Amino acid sequence: MDTQARIQEIVSSHPVVLFMKGNAQFPQCGFSGNAVNILRTCGVEKLHTVNVLEDAEIRQGIKEFANWPTIPQLYINGEFIGGSDIMTEMFQSGELQKLVQG
Repeated sequence: MDTQARIQEIVSSHPVVLFMKGNAQFPQCGFSGNAVNILRTCGVEKLHTVNVLEDAEIRQGIKEFANWPTIPQLYINGEFIGGSDIMTEMFQSGELQKLVQG
């Protein structure tokens, strides 16, 4: 299975997916840590994380998948939402809470 197909499978198989550096228990960058904290605050219990530091193909492939150059990247119900900055803005406006609860 090629990398893009692997990513599509991951995104399609879980309601909330965060491609990040590290994992939810041990984020390895501030932006990834911020993303996890926002999702926890929104009440996300079943967060599926993918540590891009463990797989170079996924690390590069995810940037191409969404045509988005940075990590973390959030997907909800298969849809690309954005990175840490967009998550922060959406959280502050209440929009992210509605998305994860919908």
